[in-house]
Amino acid sequence: MKLRTIALAVSLLAFVLAAGCKGNAQTHEKEAADKAEPVAKAEAANDAEKRPPSPHPEPAPAPAASSQAAPDPKLPKRAPQSAPLDVFQQANQLGRGVNLGNALEAPTEGEWGVTLQESYFKTIKDAGFETVRVPIKWSGHADAKAPYAIDAGFFDRIDWVIGQALKQGLNVVLDMHNYDELYLDSVEQEPRFLALWKQISARYKELPGNVYFELLNEPNGSLTWSKWNRLLKKTLDAIRSEDPWHTVMIGSVNWSNFADLASLDIPDNERNVIVTFHYYDPFPFTHQGAEWAGPEIGTVGVEWPGPPSRKVEPIAAAKQVKWVDDWFRDYNANPAETNPASPRSIAEAFDKADNWAKEHHRPIYLGEFGAYSKADMPSRARWTAAVREEAEKRGFGWAYWEFCAGFGVYDPAANQYRQELLDALVPPNQAH
Repeated sequence: MKLRTIALAVSLLAFVLAAGCKGNAQTHEKEAADKAEPVAKAEAANDAEKRPPSPHPEPAPAPAASSQAAPDPKLPKRAPQSAPLDVFQQANQLGRGVNLGNALEAPTEGEWGVTLQESYFKTIKDAGFETVRVPIKWSGHADAKAPYAIDAGFFDRIDWVIGQALKQGLNVVLDMHNYDELYLDSVEQEPRFLALWKQISARYKELPGNVYFELLNEPNGSLTWSKWNRLLKKTLDAIRSEDPWHTVMIGSVNWSNFADLASLDIPDNERNVIVTFHYYDPFPFTHQGAEWAGPEIGTVGVEWPGPPSRKVEPIAAAKQVKWVDDWFRDYNANPAETNPASPRSIAEAFDKADNWAKEHHRPIYLGEFGAYSKADMPSRARWTAAVREEAEKRGFGWAYWEFCAGFGVYDPAANQYRQELLDALVPPNQAH
C-alpha cells in the first residue's frame, strides 16, 4: 500500500467536484489476497496464542485528540434522552446493503477510480437497498503523532456522505478500513487507534440510531486472537466514554472469517454490539484474475457452481501453491454434492456463523461478499444470489462488495445497474 497522505480540505473538495467513478476494474483492498490462506495456516498462526505472553508490556494509550468541531449542523440529531437501542432491532433494520468501496478507503478519494456523487445515494435507495457501508481510511487523514487529530476537511467530507445517505433514508455503517500500520504493529498503533475512535464517536454521538460504528475492517496480521480481544475492549471503552448509545460492529481476526468467530471475546455487559463476518469463498472463483490477489489466483474461466462444464486447467502459478492446486483438482473432479464450489459449502459456513450467534445471543451482519468482474456474469449472479439467500434465510443483514468498481453492481460508464447482479441481490418481485 502507498504511504498515507494528509489531504487538505481544498484538495478534497476539488476531488469531489472533479472526479467520478472512472471505471469498474479498480482494486478492492490489496490485502484481500491473504484471505486465500488455507485454514491450516490460520490455525497454525493462532497457535501462537498458547505461548506465554511477551515480557514487554503494551504502552498506555496517549491522551485522545479533541473531538474537533461538531458535525455539519444540518445533519439530523436524535432526541437527547433517546431510549437505549435494541441491538436485534438494529441488526434487523440493516437489511440489504451495498459497500461504497474504492472511494474513501483509498489513500485519497478518487485515486482508485471512485469519487462519491450525490446521485449515487438516490440510485442506491431506488434499487431497494437499505444500507450503505462506508469503508474509510481514517488513518490516512490523521496526524501520526499525539493527539492524532483527524483532518477537519476529511471530517467534513464524511459529514457530507452521512448527510446524503440519511437524506435518502439509508442506514450508514462507518467502517475503519485499511489501517495498514495497525495490522503490522498493533501495540505501537494502539494509542492512535483509540484516539481516532474517541474523535469519531465524539463527533457523531448525537446522530440518529441508524448510524453504526464498525471498529476495524478485517483484523489480521499482528492482531492475533488475544491482541484483538484486548484491543476491542479498550476501543469499546474509548467509544463508550464519548458515546454510550450507538451500536458498534465487531469482526473477528483472520480477515473476519466466519471460522474465527469463536475467537471473539466481547465483554458480556456490552450488549449493543453486532458481530460481522465477510464471505468470499471459494476464493479461486470470487477473486479469479484479480490483479492484487497473487499469481496463484490468476486462473480465469472458473464457473460456479462446480464441477465446471469443461475442465479448467490452472495456470502454472496455481500449481505451485499446494492448496490452490488441490482446490482445482477437487473442483474439476468432485460431483456437485462434494465440490468445493458448491451451494452446500455456503450453507455450512453460514450455519456455523448462525450457531455461534445463537449460542452467544449476538446478532450477525454479513458486511462483505462479492465476485470479481473477471468471472463470467451468469456465475457471478448465481453465486451472489446463493450467498444472499443463505444470509436472509438466517436473518443476517448484508452489504454487497461493492457499488461501482471491480465487483460493482452498478456500471458508472453506462449509468445503470448490471441487471443480473441487481436481480441476484434484490429480486424483482421484492424490489421497493
